[in-house]
Order: sequence, then C-alpha cells, then structure tokens
Amino acid sequence: MSQHNDPFELDVESTEGDRGEKNSSSSSEEIDIENLTHEPSVVIEALPHLPSIIASLTPTSHPQASESTTTSAVKASPNNNAAAQLRKLLKRETELRLRIDELMDEIANLEAVTGASVAHEPGASAPIVPCDSNSNGYDGGGAQPEVENDIRWEEFEAPDWCIPIKANVLTFDWDELANECQFDVILMDPPWQLATHAPTRGVAIAYQQLPDVCIEELPIAKLQKNGFLFIWVINNKYAKVFDMMKKWGYTYVDDITWVKQTVNRRMAKGHGFYLQHAKETCLVGKKGIDPPGTRYSISSDVIFSERRGQSQKPEELYEMIEELVPDGKYLEIFGRKNNLRDYWVTIGNEL
Repeated sequence: MSQHNDPFELDVESTEGDRGEKNSSSSSEEIDIENLTHEPSVVIEALPHLPSIIASLTPTSHPQASESTTTSAVKASPNNNAAAQLRKLLKRETELRLRIDELMDEIANLEAVTGASVAHEPGASAPIVPCDSNSNGYDGGGAQPEVENDIRWEEFEAPDWCIPIKANVLTFDWDELANECQFDVILMDPPWQLATHAPTRGVAIAYQQLPDVCIEELPIAKLQKNGFLFIWVINNKYAKVFDMMKKWGYTYVDDITWVKQTVNRRMAKGHGFYLQHAKETCLVGKKGIDPPGTRYSISSDVIFSERRGQSQKPEELYEMIEELVPDGKYLEIFGRKNNLRDYWVTIGNEL
C-alpha cells in the first residue's frame, strides 16, 4: 500500500488478486474503528469518511448498521459522560437524604419510648434521666456516675392557676370533691392494662397499669350532672369504654383522632401487633344537657401533632376543650406533671 496522509483513505491501487493482503489491511482498519469509539474527538473529525470506510471493509453489512455505529460514537461525547455522572450524584444525594430522614424517625421513636429528650430550651436545665451501671455510657470502668435519689424524666413548672392533687385515684375521697364542685368537662387517660400474652409489644411501660374493673368503679357519675366526658382509649378497649359510659350515665356523641408526627412533621411509626399504630383515639360522651356557653362546630376532630414523652397527650386537645366550653370547670383524672394547666383540677399519683 502507498503512503497516505489520511489514515482513513483506502489504497485504490490494490489489485483484485491481493485479497489476502487486502483482508489483513481490512482487519487493521476494523480495529482502528473500534478503538476510535474511546476517542470522541477523533471520531467526530472522521465522521465524513465513516460510511465509505465501513462499507468497504464489510461489504455484506447493511447501511442501518453503519448508521447505528455512527450514532453510538456520537453519543459517547464528553458532555454526555458528564451528564451521566451528574445523574449518579443526584441519585446518591437523594438516597442519603432518605436515609437521614429514616434515622431522624428512629431517634424520635427512641425518645418517645424512653421519655427522654435530647434537646431542651435555651437557658433551661437539662432533663434528668435515670442512670445505672448499664446505661448512660457507664461501662464498669472508672468512677460510676452519681445517681440522684429523686429520678425524674423532665422538670415541669406548675402553672400559677392550676390545682394539682397528688393522690391515688382508687382511694381518693371523690364524694368530698363532688360536694365541692360539679365539673363541666372531665378528661381521663386511664392506664389500661394491656394483653397478658404481649404486655408491651416492645414498648417500655413506665407506669402501673390498672385492670378494667378498677377504672369502671370510679364514681364518675357523682362528679358531673351535665357536661362532657373525654376518655382516651386503646384499640382493644373500645367496647369496654362504651359499656363504662353507659354505666356512668353518658351517651357517646363523638371521637377525636390524634395522628402522631415526628419532629420532621412526618407520620410517626408506632408499635402494634398487626399494623403499626400511628394514631390514638379519644371518645367523647355527654351527660344531661350542654354546659352553659357551649360552642358548636369549633374545630376538626383530627389533631396532627408531634409525639413527645410516653403517654403525653397533645396540647391541642386541651385547647379544643377550652374552646368547646369557655370558662368551664375542668377536671383531669390520671394526670401528670406535664398535664398541669391553668384553671384545671388535676388528680393523679405522679404529680
């Protein structure tokens, strides 16, 4: 073959008898074409010659094959490679963000189970949490952390105008309270006894549970002639609560659903046997006539609120009650320190 400046120009002086020599040159040309797919700048420069070169080297090939080869070579440009890398980075960033959200949900679940809070308001004292030889980073070496005798999950300040009564609700003198005051609204969050075959379903219960009969024997009927009863219920106690309402002289009128959310305003993942529980329900009963000043159609029966400490209910329910019966006489049974509110009487053994 004669020397040519253009490496893609064929040797037209070759004779038909030199088929072996031509075949060897064709093979070398084919190798060059394949290697050019890794050199985008060279491929683009050689585009005008590609159809004739491929047709000469592979006489039995179809025009469509040569066009597809050309198209694939064009696609392998630096711009397309950069776009592919960018897509991979964006996909990876999305996966990392989703993983971060999952970890935040797990942290919120752990805080809800233990009742401890990682963050607190600026200037406020840090929450006091239990400490023993198997928790809070103590591994048995060195000095054991100091443990306070009075262990509390969180510090709460009692509002100025609340009336807290620390007492055992089973032995409390309800008759004396009924003689002093008749309430417009009674709110209860009973410590329901869970099923014996799966008492916690992975939840650490930090309070004493009561059997249904103890809750049913509370003299609720004496505390209210006319008004509303709000009672929090768990899934397997609906029928029991309806029976209790009937025994105490109440008629079921409504219910409120609390949809639990995480700190990121996403639906919280709770515990459950068949389904994960992401809500709690408060049943509403009425006795006699409506209290004076009762308002109607005040708000929605669904509360979207962040889940906090164990058994801590949303503030929105208290606000809803105070809007339903303004300036009423309010009583909460089985209350805790975090439940204390102005103008409420709160009774419980954890105050």
